[in-house]
Amino acid sequence: MESNFILGYLPFWVVTYFLALTAWGCLGRFMMQFFMTPTNSNYIWRGFQMLTNWAVWTAERLVPSYVSPPFLPLVAAFWLFAVRMIFGLVMVGLGYAPRISPPGAG
Repeated sequence: MESNFILGYLPFWVVTYFLALTAWGCLGRFMMQFFMTPTNSNYIWRGFQMLTNWAVWTAERLVPSYVSPPFLPLVAAFWLFAVRMIFGLVMVGLGYAPRISPPGAG
């Protein structure tokens, strides 16, 4: 790949940043829900909801129905972190992600 650390690996950085942002947003949503009602008009709460609704919706369909709705953002965060780790390992394996040391360095 290119020698430019940022632009040379832009697809890697964009996808991992998006997954990390959404996963951390899910953790924030999980912690804030104890202080906010679902229909609260607080702009920070609405921002967390807009950022993470798709992940919570997906987690709701993937996990068994006995998982309580307040824990769905936590489940979604776990799966997002797992997908981010797998994506990163695949990208490193394919050579599309930056390495800590140059290839072939002892």
